[in-house]
Amino acid sequence: MASKSTSKATAPQKLSDQEIQVSFSRLQNELQTLAQKIGELESEAEEHELVLTTLNETLGKEPNRKCFRLIGGVLVERTVKDVVPALQTNRNGIQQVLTNLISQYKSKETEFNAFTREHNIKHAPGR
Repeated sequence: MASKSTSKATAPQKLSDQEIQVSFSRLQNELQTLAQKIGELESEAEEHELVLTTLNETLGKEPNRKCFRLIGGVLVERTVKDVVPALQTNRNGIQQVLTNLISQYKSKETEFNAFTREHNIKHAPGR
C-alpha cells in the first residue's frame, strides 16, 4: 500500500468552513453551559446565605431549637446548632466550585475570542 503524504503533520492544518462552524458552535455551547451552571450555583449560594442569616440569629438565642433540613429528598429534624455548621460547609463548597467555574469560563472565553479572531468570525455579542 502506498503511504499518504505527511505534509499535514509539518504544516499548520487549515480548517474547512464546516470544521470552523462546528468548533465555533462547540465553544459557544461550552460557554453557555458554563454560564448556566454559574447562574444556578450563584442562586444556590444566595439561598444558603439567606438561610444562614436567619439561622445565625436563632443560633445565638436558641441553639437547641429544632429545625428541618431536606437531605436527599428526605426531611430530617435537627437542631439549629447542628445544621448551621453543615450549611456553612455547603456554602463554602459552593463558593469554591463557583470560583473554579468562573475561572474556567474566563479561560474558555479567551479561547473563544482567540478562535473568532483567528478565523475572522463576526458574531453578535452575547450570542
